[in-house]
Amino acid sequence: MLMFKRKLFAVFALLMMVAGQASAGVEEDLEQYVSDNTQMLVQKLNAEKGLFEKDPEAFYQSMEDALTDFVDFRRIAARVMGRYARQTTPEQRDEFVAKFKRSLFDSYAKALVTADDFTIEVREAEILPQNENRASVQLVVITASGNRYPVTYSMYKNKEDRWLMENVIVEGVNIGLAFRDRFAQEMEENRGQVQVVIDGWTDSVKSLNLEEDVNAS
Repeated sequence: MLMFKRKLFAVFALLMMVAGQASAGVEEDLEQYVSDNTQMLVQKLNAEKGLFEKDPEAFYQSMEDALTDFVDFRRIAARVMGRYARQTTPEQRDEFVAKFKRSLFDSYAKALVTADDFTIEVREAEILPQNENRASVQLVVITASGNRYPVTYSMYKNKEDRWLMENVIVEGVNIGLAFRDRFAQEMEENRGQVQVVIDGWTDSVKSLNLEEDVNAS
């Protein structure tokens, strides 16, 4: 019996070791995947800065093409709408996804293309212990002057086994949550008229000063 227990323990120890190696491999693959996509985006952004002034529509389309296979805008937009998404029609949800993406580009594209040179380093990817289809990826943005800003990507694996970004945290500020709070605030101020909130979303985002939140964190 003692010998059997020892063999059983050895088997489980081996299984745990293999599982740990498999997890590490997945995390390394995810880290490389995020790094490749992030560096590609930064390179594309630097290469097409001039396009922003000459042809904003072409710039937006180029950025969207670069992000579509990495960021799940539809999932993020649905979370921003929160419980109010149940009050919308499929057409309204499609409209908000499109407006949500455009509002991000309108609000932050100019800041990105006029920013000093910066680099982004992927530090670590961690599969969440409670859910192997969710992960957290730690990055750091390094400016030309040497300032460092920690960033966290929240990732999930979709039904096609592809990892997609579903949220971003910058220096402790949860961007998705900030947008969701603003949507709820707009719904309250407009007495639950979801179409009014969708129509005015671009202006709502412009008045949402995330930079102040980051600096205050």
